Amino acid sequence: MPNFMDEYGAHALERAKAAGASDAALLKQAEELKKSKEMYNNVFYNAALTFIEPFPVGLVITLLSAVILRRKAGPQTAQAPLPAS
Repeated sequence: MPNFMDEYGAHALERAKAAGASDAALLKQAEELKKSKEMYNNVFYNAALTFIEPFPVGLVITLLSAVILRRKAGPQTAQAPLPAS
């Protein structure tokens, strides 16, 4: 969606205007949206966000799985080799 930030910005400004925001607040929000759009267009920033968003959830699930699936080391019993036939 190449024009996502433009559509999102327009929607956010419409919502703020409908909520009764002042002109100064609308200008401030428009500037913040413009800065966000510039940062979002940076490939490295976009890649970092894409990595950071799911990382905490994946880390928690990985750690919980490791704790649940961990095998306790018990006494090892040596098995006798199978008899030759």
